[in-house]
Amino acid sequence: MTEERLIISRKTNNKFFLMIAIGVVLLIAGIIIAAMSGGHQAEGHGEAAAAGHEAAHWTKRLYMNLWLNNVYFTGIALIGVFFVAVQYVAYAGWSVLIKRIPEAMGYYLPIGGAVMLITFLLGGHDIFHWTHDYLYNQFLEDGVTPNPQYDPIIAGKAPYLNFWFFLIRMVAYFVLWILFFNWLRRNSLNEDLQGGTNYYHKSIRISAMFLVVFGVTSSTSAWDWVLSIDTHWFSTMFGWYVFASWWVSGLAVITLAVIILKQNGYLKMVNANHLHDLGKFVFAFSIFWTYVWFSQFMLIWYANIPEESIYFIERLGGNGGHFKWIFFTNLLINFAFPFLVLMTRDAKRQMIMLKIVTIAILIGHWLDFYLMMMPGTMRTDAGIGFIEIGTTLIFLGVFLITFTKGLTKASLVPVNHPFLEESVHHHV
Repeated sequence: MTEERLIISRKTNNKFFLMIAIGVVLLIAGIIIAAMSGGHQAEGHGEAAAAGHEAAHWTKRLYMNLWLNNVYFTGIALIGVFFVAVQYVAYAGWSVLIKRIPEAMGYYLPIGGAVMLITFLLGGHDIFHWTHDYLYNQFLEDGVTPNPQYDPIIAGKAPYLNFWFFLIRMVAYFVLWILFFNWLRRNSLNEDLQGGTNYYHKSIRISAMFLVVFGVTSSTSAWDWVLSIDTHWFSTMFGWYVFASWWVSGLAVITLAVIILKQNGYLKMVNANHLHDLGKFVFAFSIFWTYVWFSQFMLIWYANIPEESIYFIERLGGNGGHFKWIFFTNLLINFAFPFLVLMTRDAKRQMIMLKIVTIAILIGHWLDFYLMMMPGTMRTDAGIGFIEIGTTLIFLGVFLITFTKGLTKASLVPVNHPFLEESVHHHV
């Protein structure tokens, strides 16, 4: 089997850099507009409420956007590694021809780790309410006067939610993820060079270990990076919910990348059968995401316990109905649209249908993460403007550059994979 190399033209690379440049311009324009309109954020909690000063407004919004996009794209990169690991452990043959695409997604992880660390160290107070020291002191400095800002609930979570433990966990996640990504990638490339089944069996063992690590860290990172924004609130389904959102987004990226490469004359042996399987994945896990969404929402709505239902009240009726349209758009784009469009067999085999649905899903799940993070931090000051669009374009450009560079580093066809023939003759 001959190898197939991807060559990224200078024109394509320039498009990615242009995307980043447009993002930077929009971001700067957004910051100037936000700074000129002044800070009106005294009603929020945290530092902005205490100080009530103007600067907190646009800086907080900037940190939130950095955090939102980085959590989103880091999750997609991680799903690339997860997808490869699942294929190995399942002894899957159909996916061999497309396996280099999820493999290359993992190249974003080191950038994700660096951005995450810097954003937390610079903007932790703006993102996380629990990072403020005054919440943990029961009394003021004289040791007698009760501290009006003391929060017994947050103080009770201090053994888990504290600056150093949070930081250690964050570093540990990325170290483990990057380690396993490099390990799997190295075996995959060596297999190309040396053949045999030795690397294949080794990859299965590495994947099995990674899946155990992923099972734990995908949930705990979701608690840390997303759930702890609403520090008082908790949900036992939240780890699953974030995973479902990441997983569908990751599948959409894999499917979209396969289609775009195919339309540009690459992946010649990939056919409608492979697309059909990817389409089934996207279709099925859009329903899975909805199942988790509904289970979480329905139980909280039905029980109607104030400390639980506040989460959805803030997103539906609270904050002056500020997030209501996103709440319903989220369900429409991420469930109704893929469910209705991809229901037939033909739709799952047509590039144009899959392309439309995957792009919609990627926008939809970005909105999903937006809805998880913004109501608890920005309150009614949240919006989707130049700052949001600009930051997203910058992250998208960086992700595309690292992803495509990763794709060019090896043959698009894993020439010595033991199941390559099965994948070439795959038929559903």
